[in-house]
This record gives sequence, structure tokens and C-alpha cells, in this order.
Amino acid sequence: MTPHATTAQTFVDTGLTWNNSFAALGPAFFTRQPPRPLPAPYPVAQSPGTALLLGLDSTWLQSEDALQVFSGNALPQGGDPLASVYSGHQFGVWAGQLGDGRALLLGEVQTPQGPQEIQLKGSGLTPYSRMGDGRAVLRSSIREYLCSEAMHALGIPSTRALYLCGSPEPVQREAVETAAVVARVAPSFIRFGHFEHFAARGQFDELRQLADYVIERFYPECQDGADCGGPAGNRYAALLQAVSERSAALVAQWQAVGFCHGVLNTDNMSILGLTIDYGPFQFLDHFDPGHICNHSDHQGRYAFGQQPGVVLWNLYRLGQALQPLIGDPAIAMGALESYRTLYPQHFMDRMRAKLGMRCARENDSALIDGILHLLADNAVDYPIFWRRLSHAVASGAFEPVRDLFADRAGFDRWLLSYSELDALDGRAPEPDLMLQSNPHMVLRNHLGEQAIRAAQEGNFSEIQTLQALLERPFDAHPGFEAHAGFPPDWARHIAISCSS
Repeated sequence: MTPHATTAQTFVDTGLTWNNSFAALGPAFFTRQPPRPLPAPYPVAQSPGTALLLGLDSTWLQSEDALQVFSGNALPQGGDPLASVYSGHQFGVWAGQLGDGRALLLGEVQTPQGPQEIQLKGSGLTPYSRMGDGRAVLRSSIREYLCSEAMHALGIPSTRALYLCGSPEPVQREAVETAAVVARVAPSFIRFGHFEHFAARGQFDELRQLADYVIERFYPECQDGADCGGPAGNRYAALLQAVSERSAALVAQWQAVGFCHGVLNTDNMSILGLTIDYGPFQFLDHFDPGHICNHSDHQGRYAFGQQPGVVLWNLYRLGQALQPLIGDPAIAMGALESYRTLYPQHFMDRMRAKLGMRCARENDSALIDGILHLLADNAVDYPIFWRRLSHAVASGAFEPVRDLFADRAGFDRWLLSYSELDALDGRAPEPDLMLQSNPHMVLRNHLGEQAIRAAQEGNFSEIQTLQALLERPFDAHPGFEAHAGFPPDWARHIAISCSS
């Protein structure tokens, strides 16, 4: 095909075999439509790691054909683009019908890790766009692209990013920006809100069909209920329990690494326990449980410390949606109890690892609570503290850690308790475990902002630099120390909102 193709009626051989099992659910679940062409697209970034996952030739990813497919100007041969419908609660309020207002599922490909769906975000108007324009902007697309891959490298379940392209097309947000499309990848993009949609409308046949689809493809161990811990014969309660357990593990990882999602609406919750929909996210700079990263969250509903409770609230909404299939409300409530049990266990396991502790010890909860309170009271930089502590345990030199605290006496008291671990049972903290649990590099807001500002001037080199650093977040990167250093003063004034 030529570089001048501008319609999505052109088909391109990607070298992949495409399918779309979601489309087999039927027209109640989606609307078929091609992407809206993106004027004068240009490549911004590609992920070789995600290409490898898909079995996609990385050299093809650099081609003009790839640009045309992932900008929405051409369709992959075998693709079946569609926008799915869902509903949801936004900021705790029922919002009614929502849906893929600016995203299109191109289809899915088979991989050794199972089926992977490929979706274009920012590909134009759909029947579910409501008052939106169907576009994404370069600013937010860079953030989503980088954070998707950063989270994967941290070992946190997430959607992946494959391709990012931009366009000079103007898009109105708080100011006029330029358009972009990000191609993202996941086994499924089904959300809690998909189930809420059919339950709220009384479409119980479709609700059952959706639940059966999810169980058979992604939770086969739940088919007879008892195999994944649920009551025998109640596959839908088993599904609710399995989703609760995955969600508990996910949010524990967020809290341990200091990740704020920003918009934990039910339509932004993955049924597979993935981090999905990177909008006003942030990795903490100084530790503050009350930190609100979303400029639009005026009530602080999605503050960092509120995330475990909000995820449980969202799971209750999922349980409410599945109630017509589960039957007995007591069974549904029982399926949700696993979250209450497992979240604190997962969180404590993560925090012990950050302290170099492989096993639980008596009073370790007091040790963990103690350091978190000290970090908050002293507004200590969260990533730098944990990384310095890891090196201090290895070297025995704790002064660089102590320097982070205004209340040095308070830190010294905590450090004495921490240092006594070895005397208690002969198991000293393990620095290697700490260095594998406390990243040297996370995607701080100011790093993303610097990459965005350069990209808006046509310079994508900082995106490439960040991508390379974030692919190995636990490694030291000589020559790039500033990327893992304290944020500049101007970083505290970066405002991130739902507008993207």
C-alpha cells in the first residue's frame, strides 16, 4: 500500500492470524464500525516486547503499513473492528450506559500465552462517545503508553502498549492539543461495567452469556464452582470470588509500589485483575496516604489510601450485577469475603519483601506500620527511601536513609527495631530481595511531563530513553541518575485530570 492511504477500507497483511471471539457474543454487546482515519499520522513509539508477545515481526512494526494499521487508516486482514457497550458507576454514582467511546477492538491473535486482543484508543467517534469527540491526545497517550509497559516491567498485571502514533489534528481539551492513537493489548478488555450494563437492563440472558464467556476463556477452573474455592455448582459465585482474589493481589501491588490509579470507576476495573485505563495516574513522590492525583477528584474519593476500599466497593457492584446468576445473596457476600482476607495478606507480603523479609515474624505489622507513619509524617520521598534502605542494608551505611527524615530520632528508634530482626531469629534482612522489590526507577509525573513537552516539539528521544529505563526498573542505570532522583520543585504543580 502507499503512504497516502487515508481510509480504513484498505486491508493490510500483518503476518498475524486474526480472530474476534468477543464478536461471537452477538450484536447486543457491541457495534461494528471501522476506525476514523487519522490525518497525517506519524510514528512516536513502538514496544518490541509487546510485539514479541504477539509474535509480530518487529521490523514490520517499523513499516508504513504498521503506521497505517495502528493509526486506524487501514485494517488488518482478518480484523473485525467493534466498539463494546458497557455501563458503570463513576465517582460512586450510577452513570448509566457508557461504552467504548473512543476505542475500537480490532480483534484478537493467538499467542503462546493465550489469546491477546488488540485495541485502538483514540480512533474516533463511536455510538458510545456521548459528548466526546472519540479522540485521545498526545499528552495522555504518551503517559498511557509508557506506564503500561512500566507496570508490566514491575511485575504488576496491566494492559500492554504496542504502538503509539500522533497527528497534527487539533483536539480541544482544556486547551487545543493534538491527536494520538495508542494500540494496546490485553487478553480481554471486559470490565466490571460490562456486567453492570446487562444486569441494570434486566438482560439476564446476555448477562449469563457474558459470564459464561469469561469463565470458559479466562477462568476455566470456575466452571463447576468448587474448583476455584466457590460453592459447588455455582460457577458465577466462583467467578466473583476469583475476580475478588485477583483484584486483592493487584491493589496490594499498587499500594506497595506507591501507584495511584486516579479514576477507579467500575468501568475502569478489569474482570481479569489488570491495571487498565491510565488516565490521571501517578507514582507517589513523597509518601502521603491522602494524596489525590486526579485534579478532577474534588472529594478525594480516589486518594491513594482509599484505593483498597474503593476496589472492594467496586467488587460489591460486580457482585450486585452477578446476583441474578448467583441466586442466594449470602453466597455472593461469601464470595466477596476473600478480598477482605487476601488483600491484607498480599499487602503484608509485599511490604515484608520491601524490608528484605521472606517470612512473617511476630510484630512485623507494627514495624511496617511504624515506617509508613514515619514516611507520611516526614513527607519522605517514597521510591528513594526504599531504594536507599536496600543499599543501606547491603552496605551497613544508613546515614543516607537517615538524612531523608526531619525526625531523625524517630527514624533511629524504628531502625533499632528493624536492626533487631537478626537477633530475634537469626534471619537478617536480605538486600538482594530488597533490590528486587524496591524499584530504582518508576514513571514519576515530571519524567512523563518532560517527555510530553519534548514530543510536542517533535522530539521523541526522551520517550525512547524512558522506555528503555522503565523496561529494567530494578537495575541501576549509570549516567541516568537524574531520572531516579528527587523530583524538581515544579513537579508539584503538575495537574493531571480526567481530560484526555
